[in-house]
Amino acid sequence: MTEEGEAENSLYRFIDSFMSRAALLFLLIASAFYGDNAQTTTASAAATLPPVPGGKLIDVTKPGYFNEPSIAANPANPQQLVAAYQVHTSVVWSQDGGNTWKKAEGTASRDYKVSGDVSITYDAKGSALVAYLAFDKLGTRDYWAHNATRNGLFVRRSLDGGKTWEAQERPVLAHITEPGIPFEDKPYIFADLTHGPHAGNIYIGWTEFTLTKTLVLFSRSTDGGATWSKPTEISTHEGLPRDDNGAVEGFTGTVGPDGTVYAAWADGDNIAFASSRDGGETFAASHNIVATAPLYFPVAGIERCNGFPQIAIDPRGSGVLYLTWSDYHNGDVNVFASTSADRGESWSAAVRVNSNPLHDGTDQFMQWLAVDPLSGAANVIFYDRRDDPQNKATTVTLARSTDGGKSFANYAWTNSGFEGKDDFIGDYIGIAAYGGRVWGVWAEKPAKEKHKHHTVVRVGLGDFNSLQGK
Repeated sequence: MTEEGEAENSLYRFIDSFMSRAALLFLLIASAFYGDNAQTTTASAAATLPPVPGGKLIDVTKPGYFNEPSIAANPANPQQLVAAYQVHTSVVWSQDGGNTWKKAEGTASRDYKVSGDVSITYDAKGSALVAYLAFDKLGTRDYWAHNATRNGLFVRRSLDGGKTWEAQERPVLAHITEPGIPFEDKPYIFADLTHGPHAGNIYIGWTEFTLTKTLVLFSRSTDGGATWSKPTEISTHEGLPRDDNGAVEGFTGTVGPDGTVYAAWADGDNIAFASSRDGGETFAASHNIVATAPLYFPVAGIERCNGFPQIAIDPRGSGVLYLTWSDYHNGDVNVFASTSADRGESWSAAVRVNSNPLHDGTDQFMQWLAVDPLSGAANVIFYDRRDDPQNKATTVTLARSTDGGKSFANYAWTNSGFEGKDDFIGDYIGIAAYGGRVWGVWAEKPAKEKHKHHTVVRVGLGDFNSLQGK
């Protein structure tokens, strides 16, 4: 195995956490939030789901060290899409609505040995931007700031929507190798696509690991991603210093129709929330909005798994905020959703997104969320084991809500399950939606693949416009 492979593997190794007596007590307290509403999605008596309308599957990589994908559709030209994945930072692009893909050149860092933890978006001008972590060698496993070497977060831009990429990577924050430096982790990039006062701004949030704590940092660009503001801390409550339950981690963000920035992340056994009314220059104090079971949890056959939250908004007049996550509050791991109609001041009781029978012994996990800006439909992708009573074979499911998050219809994006074989398949997957069309991206373990850490990145297409008239 190469040094790069060893470094990448060590980044994503996870020691399975266990449920302590304190966690059990917490679950009883958290039930006040979940209540009976956690079961409101109608359970399906049959294991087989209807297929995603207009569904199509495309492998965009061969087997390799490829996982943790992100995907975006260009609102200025929805036929144009980009998807990113690791290792190293890689991008594929499509000009025909995702039916065919080509690999872009020059997207990985040239100055660091490893680059990954990718996130990708389009800005208001139709440029594509990929954010990534880069480093040379990791320090202590899970305790990333201990003996950390030089590392940082960077952005690379494509001014033609994904086909060609600038040679220069733009630093958001970087550290040279010296004692006590922090380690920057899991950037999430998103843009203000509104016509509001901060239109065109681009934002990044992430976790910083230090020797004593974790904190959530935030930076913004007002010049199309060419330069980035000095990072500011937006986590009022700071977390533990290890990449495990107790850290503040898994930042995501979205922008409301008036330009308000909304952010969410995992904070121990809670989901934290913060907002900014001035284009990301300052944030109100973050606070916990949802109590959860631990958001790192073991799933059989998967080296590492989490239920970190995502936040998205219906940008139409309603401005409803959506929040999704997964945890084992019900014993099995389930996917949940909550909504807010008052700019995050209050949140609805949790709705179970996956429609399989409650307590059937199967897990649904590692979800991602996208709200269609034209229709307002909320779309959630997740790994799913409902078809295997042994809880080993994993398929991919798309859930869709057209009633403001009150209920979710489930559709099968894949029917042939894969087994993880204790491999690392990533910390997240991705989804994009626009005008009734949906694009998902995820990593799978090929059935005959014998290499310990090899997976493929797959794109799924769906078109709910094909249901019209039926």
